[in-house]
Amino acid sequence: MLRVVCLHLQIEMGRLITLVSLITLSASLAHGKVYADLEQLESAKESYDFVVVGGGIGGGTVASRLSENPRFNVLLIEAGPNDEGITEIIVPGLFNNISTSTKYAWGYVTTPQIGLNNRSLPYSQARVLGGSSSHNGMVYTRGSTDDFDLWGKVSEDRSWSWKTLFPYFLRNEKLVPPPGGRNASGQYDPRFHGRRGPMSVSLPWSDPTDFDLLALKNAEQSRDIKFNLDVNSGKPSGVCVTFSLGSIYDWEWRTLQCGKLHVGGQATRVLPSKESRQLDIRTVEIVSVASGKTTTVTAKKELILSGGAFGTPHLLLNSGIGNKKELEEVKVKPIHHLPDVGKGLSDHLSFSISWSANDVVQPVDNVAAFEQWQVNRTGPLTQGPARQLMFARIPSDAALFKDHRDPAAGPNSPHLEIILVPTGPIALAYIGLLTPKSRGSIKIASNNPLDKPLIDVGYLTHPFDLLAVKEAVRMAKRWFEGAAYADYITGYLGPDPDALPEKEFYDAVRELVGTFWHPVGTATISPKGSKHGVLDPDLKVKGVKGLRVVDGSAIVSVLRAAFRGKCCPELTHLDSLS
Repeated sequence: MLRVVCLHLQIEMGRLITLVSLITLSASLAHGKVYADLEQLESAKESYDFVVVGGGIGGGTVASRLSENPRFNVLLIEAGPNDEGITEIIVPGLFNNISTSTKYAWGYVTTPQIGLNNRSLPYSQARVLGGSSSHNGMVYTRGSTDDFDLWGKVSEDRSWSWKTLFPYFLRNEKLVPPPGGRNASGQYDPRFHGRRGPMSVSLPWSDPTDFDLLALKNAEQSRDIKFNLDVNSGKPSGVCVTFSLGSIYDWEWRTLQCGKLHVGGQATRVLPSKESRQLDIRTVEIVSVASGKTTTVTAKKELILSGGAFGTPHLLLNSGIGNKKELEEVKVKPIHHLPDVGKGLSDHLSFSISWSANDVVQPVDNVAAFEQWQVNRTGPLTQGPARQLMFARIPSDAALFKDHRDPAAGPNSPHLEIILVPTGPIALAYIGLLTPKSRGSIKIASNNPLDKPLIDVGYLTHPFDLLAVKEAVRMAKRWFEGAAYADYITGYLGPDPDALPEKEFYDAVRELVGTFWHPVGTATISPKGSKHGVLDPDLKVKGVKGLRVVDGSAIVSVLRAAFRGKCCPELTHLDSLS
């Protein structure tokens, strides 16, 4: 769950200073043009300064930002269909419907997971204009100051830091009243929010429910989890109100001013553009999803990949950019030995546990709720299921830290996310492990670029993660044992690490674990000149001219947040372009 992650980047044709932050793409084009098939694209016979592959959060934002310069002609390529007029995308509360759609998703399934008793997991990734912004639950959390500072340490480039990025967070954001206009004063800290940006952010449409108030009361007495007025302060730990992004169609903040959009064209390879001393890659091969016809497009300045943590390494590997030996094993001709492509996948695993409760929750009348949303954009369909979030650190004296180094980026970074959801006689806690040590990978199975990637999320393959899961369950149990819930909670339904044998508890967890859909780290940044990593700090592919990556694959470690849904970085500010 979301959520996303968005950072900074510096672009300038020699030295580019950029900032990455999460935002979405409006489906409209003010002065641009939409090509619905390759024939239209080819017949236009245009040349492009920049070609952007992937019409999701990162690609849509960078294409829009570049197209604001009238000197640039920009082409944005998206494999999926246009997202205009799709009810499940337009209405935030229907995101579960769209996330399971085969028409608007890639239909990925992971490889059998060793850490999950060899289960394979369906893994929803958007295949539609807008990308994950069209699929996710619209939760807006930035993460901790430590998360961003870690990127600066890893890349040895301090422009990747909370201090550098924070002004851009404010510049991008437009904090608006909740749907319906209720007064939310005192429910957030205005110091951490912008008022004039393109990205609408708000609080839940209704006042706190009785269930919400129980959590606030319990936080007053809890040893582990206190009340946090604003999760977006850079110090997210505590119980807090959920901030949400507005519906994509309510924003329409970004348009392709001088750009072109091609939908229904899947990028299959990137290709050398000309022979030179340094490998120069600015050409992309595209196949029509409808007809199977292929063509190529070459950028005069740069080719920018924004296929996400799965799509970008998949495209690079199919192009011969990756581990030479592994490419030769699947009969792909290597053109650039870059061993870390597809390695280091980091993701938030999740699972739910439950309690019996003295409660009755009236089910939402979906017909009435939809009518309310249509009339005035208010009601329960303005948000996802999470009204409150809890972020928590595992206590420093916990036994697991005797054998394992703390993987959190720093003291401001929580280890756990817990989402509290009342469902009547059952109270649920959805738990996310935010600091996994397990790592996975993206590989290719053949030399056919249309074959789906081999996705190994690697869940629970590091012993720390199992121990952390155990601590998470104990922390959730302690939470609901608080005095505020004495008349509400009637019993814990398990699995219980304090009642079951260790193996039985772990086996039960392995059957419960799924994903929060926040994959990152498959084409990470590293210091300029370093032999490890895939990208230099400016997001250019190491050893390659003309090729850059702007998406979640560049992030060195998954954020301790649901940062714009499925964790996707956006380019939101370009200081100068030559």
